[in-house]
Amino acid sequence: MPTHTRIRMFNTKETYPNQSLDNDLCQAVRAGNTVYVRGQVGTDFEGRLVGLGDARAQAEQAMKNVKQLLEEAGSELSHIVKTTTYLIDPRYREPVYQEVGKWLKGVFPISTGLVVSALAQPQWLMEIDVIAVIPDTQSTE
Repeated sequence: MPTHTRIRMFNTKETYPNQSLDNDLCQAVRAGNTVYVRGQVGTDFEGRLVGLGDARAQAEQAMKNVKQLLEEAGSELSHIVKTTTYLIDPRYREPVYQEVGKWLKGVFPISTGLVVSALAQPQWLMEIDVIAVIPDTQSTE
């Protein structure tokens, strides 16, 4: 029996046709009672960018993705323990953190924020990854 559940597996060849990549990845991994969610951006699961030039709108879409992935893994937003947020410009901090804060009101995760020179696609202004847990009372293992 596998020790990890991989959620929304994909290959970068199809996901990023503009790049010469061929990597097998997934959007989230459930390992025991821990859920690791891959960095989420302002792109929906059909590959459509939401919020071109709008960091807050991209953060909203990223959090929609996070919520959906956590639910698919058997967790939820209230079980997030850590977030890491990447911004390509420090001026995006307020709109992005305000949007993320709406989704995580009352959760109190630990948080790391970074300003980076670029993300994997030039239209992405922000990215967020999370680690969450599944309480023992919800565990199926």
